[in-house]
Order: sequence, then C-alpha cells, then structure tokens
Amino acid sequence: MLQCCFAEVAMARHRPNEGARRLFMSTTVFFARRLMLALLLPSLLLVGFAAEAAALKPYKDDLFAYGNVLEEADGGDFRVIDYQELRDINGRDQIPERRAKRAYVSLGIKSAQVNETLDLGRRPLDVMRVGPERDAAFTVIFIHGRGGDRRLGANDFSFGGNFNRLKNIAAANGGTYYAPSVRSFDAAGVADVSALIRFAAERSGGRPVVLSCASMGSFICWGVAREQAAVSALGGMMIMGGAADPSFAESAAYKARLPMFFSHGSRDSVYRAEDQVALYRSLKSKDYPARLVLFETGSHGTPVRMTDWRDALNWIAGR
Repeated sequence: MLQCCFAEVAMARHRPNEGARRLFMSTTVFFARRLMLALLLPSLLLVGFAAEAAALKPYKDDLFAYGNVLEEADGGDFRVIDYQELRDINGRDQIPERRAKRAYVSLGIKSAQVNETLDLGRRPLDVMRVGPERDAAFTVIFIHGRGGDRRLGANDFSFGGNFNRLKNIAAANGGTYYAPSVRSFDAAGVADVSALIRFAAERSGGRPVVLSCASMGSFICWGVAREQAAVSALGGMMIMGGAADPSFAESAAYKARLPMFFSHGSRDSVYRAEDQVALYRSLKSKDYPARLVLFETGSHGTPVRMTDWRDALNWIAGR
C-alpha cells in the first residue's frame, strides 16, 4: 500500500492535477480501511469466540442436559425447567449433596489441574486452574459464595459433578477454567477479580472471558459490571442463584450489551426468584441479550448443581 502511494507521487510530477486527485483517494482509502479494522477488531474477536464456543464438544450431555421444559418464552430465552429433588439429587448422587455417582465424573482431568497463587499487582490471589496458562481458546471464571474458596469450584463430586463437567468441557475445547478464592465480597474483592479477568484476557491473546458468580458471589459480578476495563475483556456473565441488581442499567456492562445468563431456583429462600425474573424481563423489554433458566421448586443451591454449562457457554458465544 505504501509503495502504491509512492508511485502515485511520481505520477503526480507529470500529471499534477490527476496525480494529486488519485493520491488523495488512495491515501483516504488506506486510512479508512485502517480505521474500519480498528473499529471491527473487538467484534471480530467475539465472532471468533462464537465460532469456537458454538462447537464445544459434548460432554455427558445425556446426564447433564436440562429436563422437561414446563414453560418457554422469548424464543427460548426464558425457560422453566422441571426439577425434582428425589431425581436430581438422590438419583444423581451416591451420597446426597456430597458425592456424585461415578458416571457423572471423569477424574483424568486432575492431571490438568493446578493450584497456584497469582501476583496481579495488588495482592496475591489463590486460584485453581484447569487448562493452559496461555493462549486459551476461551476462559471461564467461577466465583463462589460466602464461606467458600477455590476448593468449591474445584470439587469433582459436589453439586452432582457439575464442576467436573465444566473442567472437562474447558480442557477438551482448549479453554481455561479458573476458580479463585475471593477474600471479600466488597470493592477489594471486585478489584481482585477484575485484575484476574484482565490477566486471563491478556494471557489468552484477547479472547473473551466468561465470569460466572453464584450466591453472594453475585455481588462480585455486579461490581465488575461497573469496571469498564474488565467489561471490555468479558464475553458474557452468568448469575447463578444470586442477588438481582436493580441499577444494572447504569453499569458499563449494560452499556456494552454484555450477554447476561441467569439461573435460579423458584423456591430460593436467600435471593428471591421474583427479583431475578423482574430484572430479566426489564432487560428483555429493551431487547437486551439475556437468558433466564428457572428451576421449578429448586432451592438456593440448585442452579450451581443444575445449570448446563455447555448450553450456557454456547448461548453466550452466540450473542
């Protein structure tokens, strides 16, 4: 392109008017293309993520896929799923709520799992990581609730083996999964997680990160939603059995139209399902990319056990 410009200058010496006109047009097109590329690059990265994540290899989908759909609206973005404790806990666990049956887990993934302490420039952060340290095809970060730490998101047998499935999905598709130990659910905790998001995005070459938060961990998600630098590195956010944020529309995430996935138990006694449903409906009324999976009769911990990770990640990637 630069050689072309130099040639135009030479021609302009012999045909001043015509040469100047062509030179102006050539350089204008050059810079216009550069500007268009700069504007489209973030979108191209997201399209790349969609292409990769939409092809996530199935992993025990017959065991982890959602049950009967009792109600559906918004083109499938709102779904009420049949949930039964006797079937979905007692029938799935060898020891109810403590140890999933062997069919639900694949322990070979432990060879790809490490505990490490990251220096993110503020204070050390303990994390569990599954998948490559660099060049991950995508990254998922799970934030636990009150009283938890990185061990919760690393536990292969709790929550019906759902975290074991997430590990295997990430590893089989070239992704990385982080489960950090969050010290506090305040501004300091938000800063720690925001730093981890930026770290993961940088290490993966700018590929998007999905932040998932359960229970009180949702306070971290809502705080991160207000951090422009962190939001720019995110591909989507998941709130599982968490609090609703009535002022989400004021956040950087909302302005960026960051895809939001919600899952909740209809009988959650900690955070009311009605509040999360109201937030979802408010977003959908503005044609915002949001999805809600409501587990009928489910309790506070049901979404962590029953959320279909592959389905959620594919939906986020497709927005």
